[in-house]
Amino acid sequence: MPKHHHKRTVDMQVIADWIEPGSRVLDLGCGRGVLLEYLVQRKAIEAVGVDTSFSKVTSCIRRGLSAYQGDMEGFLREFPDGFFDHVLCSRTLQELAAPARVINEALRVGRRLAVGFVNHGYWENRISLALNGRRLVNEVYPLEWSNSRPSNPVSLVEFERYCRDNRIEMLRRVYLRGDWKTPCRFFRNLLSGYALYEVSRPNS
Repeated sequence: MPKHHHKRTVDMQVIADWIEPGSRVLDLGCGRGVLLEYLVQRKAIEAVGVDTSFSKVTSCIRRGLSAYQGDMEGFLREFPDGFFDHVLCSRTLQELAAPARVINEALRVGRRLAVGFVNHGYWENRISLALNGRRLVNEVYPLEWSNSRPSNPVSLVEFERYCRDNRIEMLRRVYLRGDWKTPCRFFRNLLSGYALYEVSRPNS
C-alpha cells in the first residue's frame, strides 16, 4: 500500500470512530470524496461535501455522493444553526484563506467539528528551516513554494491557543508521530507529524 494511501486510511479510521451511525455529516474540502465514501460505507451517514475544484466534485458525484462546487464560507451560510451532527475539516485548514471565519461557521452549523492538519512545528520542519533556510519538501509538502497552493501552516500550540482564546472546547485529540500511525505521547508539538481534534462550542 502506498504511504500516502496508508496515511489517508489512518486519518479516516480516527474520524470514523468519532461519528455515530446515521449522522448528518458535512465535509469541507471533500476532495474526491474518499473520506465521505468511507464514512457512508462504515457508518451509513448522510453525507454532503463541498470543494472549490470542479473535477474533484465531479469525482464525488461519480461515487454517488452529494457534493457542491464553490466557496466554503458561502456554502456554510446557507444552513441553519446545528443542521449537521458533524463537520469535517481534514487536511483543509491550512489551505483556507480565512480559517477563523470557516471554523466559526462550521461550529455554528455543526454540533462537532473534526479538524486534522500537518503539524508545522514538527521537528523535521524546524531542522529544515534552521539548517537549510527552506521548508521541507516531502510527501506532505511535495511541491516547491512557487508551485504550491496558498498555505497557512499551523502548529499544535498555535491551534490549541486559538481554541482557548476563542472559547472552543477541545473534546478529543489524537497526536500521531511522523509516520502518521504511531501515537505521540510526549513533546507533542515537537514530535507529532499530524494531529486530529474534535472541537465544539460549550453547551452545543
